[in-house]
Amino acid sequence: MAKKEKQDLLSYIREGRTMTHREKLRLIVSLSVPSILAQISATIMFFIDAAMVGHLGERATASIGLVETTTWLMGGLASAASMGFSVQVAHFIGANDFEAARRVLRQSLVCCLVWSLMILSACVAVHQYLPVWLGGSQEIIADASLYFLVFGLAGPFFQLEGLCGSMLKCSGNMKVPSALNILMCVFDVAFNYFFIYVLQMGVLGAALGTFTAIFLTALLMAWFLLARSGMLSLRGRSGSFRPQADVVRTAFKIGAPMGLQHSLMGGAQIVSTIIVAPLGTVAIAANSLAITVESLCYMPGFGIAEAATTLIGQGIGAGQHVLTRSFARMSVGLGMLVMTLMGILMFAFAPELMTLMTPVEEIISQGADALRIEAFAEPMFAAAIVCNGVFVGAGDTLKPAVMSLFSMWAVRLTMAASLAPRYGLRGVWIAMAIELTFRGAIFLIRLFRGNWQKAFISRHQAAK
Repeated sequence: MAKKEKQDLLSYIREGRTMTHREKLRLIVSLSVPSILAQISATIMFFIDAAMVGHLGERATASIGLVETTTWLMGGLASAASMGFSVQVAHFIGANDFEAARRVLRQSLVCCLVWSLMILSACVAVHQYLPVWLGGSQEIIADASLYFLVFGLAGPFFQLEGLCGSMLKCSGNMKVPSALNILMCVFDVAFNYFFIYVLQMGVLGAALGTFTAIFLTALLMAWFLLARSGMLSLRGRSGSFRPQADVVRTAFKIGAPMGLQHSLMGGAQIVSTIIVAPLGTVAIAANSLAITVESLCYMPGFGIAEAATTLIGQGIGAGQHVLTRSFARMSVGLGMLVMTLMGILMFAFAPELMTLMTPVEEIISQGADALRIEAFAEPMFAAAIVCNGVFVGAGDTLKPAVMSLFSMWAVRLTMAASLAPRYGLRGVWIAMAIELTFRGAIFLIRLFRGNWQKAFISRHQAAK
């Protein structure tokens, strides 16, 4: 879809105009495709990273795999802060109040900087102890600790990159942040090759390569948002950067449940790592690499979820509640279709995909078994991912967070702990597949009941 046509269709939302079924589908797809490409390129970046490290041996792979789930936790906390502000921006854009959107943007820059420095401090404080707490063997503790420290130091730039990208997407500009995320993958591969192979820095080289890629991309993302964005540029527009109670309070209501969810979900991933750790270095490496491969399947779901967040956010702000509900259901259906196809491909080519990651036959065998188990959960995993994007766009984050946490802790971890001693890594992935199917089902129930819209319908009516 041409840029002008897409902007015209987005303006239909703000102006309260009627859209045909075909126009709605075209808009969802046009917003989803750049984001899907960016998500897939990011996955390929991690794929190549893991492959580069994987060819250094199982110890190097296990070093990164041990702390990988904790790095996800840090990234999730940064994302929660960004979404707390960017969802507000989407609502104001939907209401055609661009000055209020820029007011939120200014305050978000200050608040997210403070938050990212707090995360950085926590990473520095625990980096030496974390691999020990996670049950890592003595041979991988040093590399795992160093990798996590460098990742923590990249935190403020990761936060800036995520915040600026989220703001651009919520304004309807998917192309720029998606293109820059693809560029970040190119940076990452180039710098990783340089640090790992040219300078022969091993695991530390992988961390430094990623750090450099994030740093450069964050600067570019900030420039496009703050200097080039038609709706949100701050160039030549004065205003206060001082956080105000109403904006921070709303950001907290939206972001805090997401932050809690990411914390406890990240904690659950860490517990999952602890469950896998006693199975040995090969199991840790196979688990880590299989997770990286599997992400190729679910990244399209996250791309569609980002498009849904934008459309739902602007629709809520414009008071277009019937249109918003239609966008929600169509987005979820599209996500389930795409991820079903990806799951079929993952099942068929699981050994070949694992072979790209490592030459170790035992790791390939265990990883391929895990991927084939997970393939059956992909359709319902898609439902959970895209439904969550819908709920975030509406600012409905508390109940979905509780639902996700119950699913993860009560279903996945309980089953994994009981199955792992008997079935090994296969048992852990069986538990994961069952839990993701359960989570998708309960999210679909909430979507079709429509409870996620009620609070914001009331707020819109009160504002009128």
